[in-house]
Amino acid sequence: MSDVVLQARTGAILTLTLNKPHKRNPISDPDMIDALCAALEAAEADMDIRVIILTGAGSGFSSGGDISKMTAGTGLRAHLPAQTRRNYKAGIQRLPLLFEALELPMIAAINGPAIGAGLDLACMCDIRLAAESARFAESFVKIGIVPGDGGAWLLPRVVGFSKASELALTGDIIDATEARAIGLVSKIVPDAELMAEAHAIAARIAANPPHAVRMTKRLLREAQGMTLQATLEMSASFQALAHATADHDEAVTAFIEKRKPAFTGR
Repeated sequence: MSDVVLQARTGAILTLTLNKPHKRNPISDPDMIDALCAALEAAEADMDIRVIILTGAGSGFSSGGDISKMTAGTGLRAHLPAQTRRNYKAGIQRLPLLFEALELPMIAAINGPAIGAGLDLACMCDIRLAAESARFAESFVKIGIVPGDGGAWLLPRVVGFSKASELALTGDIIDATEARAIGLVSKIVPDAELMAEAHAIAARIAANPPHAVRMTKRLLREAQGMTLQATLEMSASFQALAHATADHDEAVTAFIEKRKPAFTGR
């Protein structure tokens, strides 16, 4: 287990904590990318895990890229532009592709600033909760670069094209209240209550049949880029699989018998 991404398991809920608090948890370094990818891939393969919470250690969620490693020949930036391109593809761009492929629900517990790639990381998650102290910025233009991690695809799908354009072109910082107003986060909670609220939502998700949860997430993700006809076709196929699970039979039986269902993941 890497010390740059801490893992804590509570029943079916896995909490991943980005753990470079002295730099507010940048995600551009190879060790952070490797550790986060490894943790997510292992969790996805473990059918006993039903929900993942992602948060940051210390006072920030994620500062995005490490600006101290943006001089030529450091970090993702090589001396040759062609190599820089390859570095992005082999580095930070692995994250949005992996998040998009995950079937486990992801909750971002945003405990402080989510800046640049840190904001994009939050957008990769399915549910976003903000502490009152959270701040957000798609601030790449402020340092003369573009969203290199998929932010141009992610942010408009969360807040719409106009607001995403405003945030990306100005680089402005917004607070949690505005983030809630534009749909960037679904809830604001006091800082001290953030993780408890994230676990409460995770527990409600984890209480449901896991195969149905994973397939529902897959449908929600795929439907964003599909026609209605294609979505209905995938829905019918997934529904056929869901009807064949023991958990579905248990849910129907429990409803008829007026008792609480006991789901087993079968």
